[in-house]
Amino acid sequence: MTAAHEIYVVDDDPAVRDSLRMLLEAGGHAVRAYPDAESFIAEGMTGTGPGCVVADVRMPGLSGLDLLRILQDRDIDLPLIVITGHADVSMAVQALKEGACDFIEKPFDDSVFMAAVTKALSRSERAWVERRRLDGIEARANSLTPREYEVMVLVAQGLSNKAAAQELGISVRTVEIHRARVMEKMAADSLSALVRMVLELEESGRLVHDEDSAPV
Repeated sequence: MTAAHEIYVVDDDPAVRDSLRMLLEAGGHAVRAYPDAESFIAEGMTGTGPGCVVADVRMPGLSGLDLLRILQDRDIDLPLIVITGHADVSMAVQALKEGACDFIEKPFDDSVFMAAVTKALSRSERAWVERRRLDGIEARANSLTPREYEVMVLVAQGLSNKAAAQELGISVRTVEIHRARVMEKMAADSLSALVRMVLELEESGRLVHDEDSAPV
């Protein structure tokens, strides 16, 4: 792992919480346990690093499926493993369809459980690394002046320096100067690298469009 991670156990059964905590801590993991989804939502969703959630699919109050939906609504990159009894397998299958990382039916083998946790943490780590990479691109883009940002977007759209100059009502030489500064500030070693970064910002919803305010 490239960053500290934490596992959140959410289960209304104290015996289950304690046994899972001991199992996970024996495997070298940092663990925080909660008796219900409401407690986890109130106290546990503040981590900024990779991790995962292990939650019973059926609990008083919010269910594991409800918790999954809340994580998704809040754009929190914490894969969720649901634990289910035989009578609740249909709920667990629904959770899987809606994006849960895995589900495990009680009683389960410790090795099966730990394998599911390893898979969830690996998924979280990849998402965390990708988000940090996009954060870096966005931070560099936000360091541009409004004019440099406009030039970057137009160049990434395939406009030549002359066409960008006409679009912005400035000289070709001024576009050339802005373009050079954009390449330097964005740490782009080629035009294709710059285009890929702009496309990634756009695909992730982080690109400022014409109708929005440009970065200051």
